[in-house]
Amino acid sequence: MSEASQTASVNDAGASHSPFRPITIIALILAAIFALSAMAALNAFAPDLKRGNDGGEHALSRSAVGYAGLVELMRDTGRPVLLSRGALSRTDTDNMIVLTPGVLQNNEALDALRWSSQSMLVVLPKWQTANEPFKQGWVREVGLLDVSDSLSVLPGDLQPDLTVSVRPSNQPVQLFGPDDESIGFTHPIKGLRTLSGVGWLPVVRDQDGGAVVLMHDDTGMMIVSDPDLLNTLSINDPAKARTALAIIDTVAEPGQAIAFDLTLHGFGRPRNILRLLLEPPLLGFTLCLLFAAGLVLWQAATRFAPHRRADRAVALGKKALADNTAALVRLARRERSMATPYALLVRQQTAKALSAPPNLSRDGLTQLLDRLAKRQGVQTDFETLSTEADQTRNAGDLMVVVRKLLNWKLEMTRGRG
Repeated sequence: MSEASQTASVNDAGASHSPFRPITIIALILAAIFALSAMAALNAFAPDLKRGNDGGEHALSRSAVGYAGLVELMRDTGRPVLLSRGALSRTDTDNMIVLTPGVLQNNEALDALRWSSQSMLVVLPKWQTANEPFKQGWVREVGLLDVSDSLSVLPGDLQPDLTVSVRPSNQPVQLFGPDDESIGFTHPIKGLRTLSGVGWLPVVRDQDGGAVVLMHDDTGMMIVSDPDLLNTLSINDPAKARTALAIIDTVAEPGQAIAFDLTLHGFGRPRNILRLLLEPPLLGFTLCLLFAAGLVLWQAATRFAPHRRADRAVALGKKALADNTAALVRLARRERSMATPYALLVRQQTAKALSAPPNLSRDGLTQLLDRLAKRQGVQTDFETLSTEADQTRNAGDLMVVVRKLLNWKLEMTRGRG
């Protein structure tokens, strides 16, 4: 094998294993674009992707103190139910919003919402719990919340008017509606809590007359005194499940959707510019923008020549003078009148290149050049070219004569001068 072929083989092998091949660079760019796009999309929709099974007191939690069981029960029985991730003030006023606040949570949103036309049901907290370390979403009982801690989730001006009573543990409970009709079934509840207070109307009572659901006279806000009437712990038995559904049917209007709020527990859906661009109606604009960006990248990646330097708008020196003169001649439509002067100029340059006597007359110089042309085998004589120049009528004829004169000069001088 020759040295040249060995060198070529080495170069080919090195090029084939180079990490900077175009296909490699394109693959890296596409992978980076995909990774960034996926990260941006996941960041925009992160609140919707949270399962929420963290053992809290909200509608995503499947623990004993959560309300995911009630949500599934209502869906299975055909009752309209929603999980609200939007701002509380923007909730549809046709729905009943169910709030399940926890201790130490900010109640400013609840305080503002109670004066709106929104139907609202607030479930007071009752249990102190701790997460099970080895079971996701499970909690264990730590103890009961103090009565004052349970009421602390309400606006401050409502707390002094309410009194909480605690029934003996595991006492069987039978509930009654506004018309003293029995709702649900009798079942035991550990440490049932009831409410009473000035300015509050009982909606659902137990057999001893204690109210488990109260409604405020001025705002219409309703409060559930004991979460064990509605949480997952309350539906571990068919009788309890029917009682929980009966309470919902009592406090809500027929066919009214029940919206469980999730924003108080950190599962809100904040509006941001990225999410706005990825949802209709701006999704079409985003796709068009990405398509345009792809076209730009494709054009940039498939360039076949370097950038061309931009010419000056106005040339400098003798070139500018020639360009301006040519433009004036073209503007005046006098191109054809330049044929005869150009023919005389070519004749003068040819005579100088051939060292012709300078004192010859015009006809004598023409005859000398024609004799030299015949001697050198030039097919066309100058007299013929001069006649064609005199007969020029337009710019096309001028160009034909100019080419013939230039070829005649090159043949006569053989490239000299």
